This record gives sequence, C-alpha cells and structure tokens, in this order.
Amino acid sequence: MKKRIAIPTEGDRIAGHFGHCPEFTIVDADGNKIVGKKVLNNPGHKPGFLPIFLKEAGVNLVVAGGMGKRAQDLFINNGIEVITGAAGSVQDIVKAFLAGQLVTAENICDH
Repeated sequence: MKKRIAIPTEGDRIAGHFGHCPEFTIVDADGNKIVGKKVLNNPGHKPGFLPIFLKEAGVNLVVAGGMGKRAQDLFINNGIEVITGAAGSVQDIVKAFLAGQLVTAENICDH
C-alpha cells in the first residue's frame, strides 16, 4: 500500500485547522514504512485551491485535526481520502496510521 500523506503542521505537530496551517508535512509510505518526508509551505487559504494543490503533489490521504465539511467534500471529489480529529506529533500520527492504530477525536472544525 503506497500512500502520500499530507498533514497540516506547525513545526513537528499537527495544526488545529487545515487551511490556516503554516505548512504541510508530506510523508511517503510504502506498506508500514516511511520512505520519504518533505515540508511544503502553505501557498495560502483560498477556497477550493488546496485540494487541487495537494492532488498535483501526489497526495492521496490527508490527516487533519480539523477541516470544514465543504473542504472535506472537495478533497473526496479529487480522490483524496480525509481523516479528521487527529492530534499530536507528525511522527506519532504517521506511525499510528501505518500500524492501523490511529485514534481520532471529534473534528475540531465546526464550520
């Protein structure tokens, strides 16, 4: 299972709101192993732009703390799976996801 995962980040931790994060950490995984990682600056929060930007970067999964329903629908319509309610460090989130043990809470974005 190859995945390119985008996580909205502030440093090494997941950002609370997807569109307003300073950067995205992009993690490439093959099976349960991390095979690459890079950081992309957030090009800006413009309606409908980030799903296309991340799709063009090859992302097929977004793990976020919070994301509005409209944004989730835009990602899904672009073939990108969305998981919300994640919290913690990027490393812990990715390790838990790859092990099938990611625990999420309620989506912290309510708009």
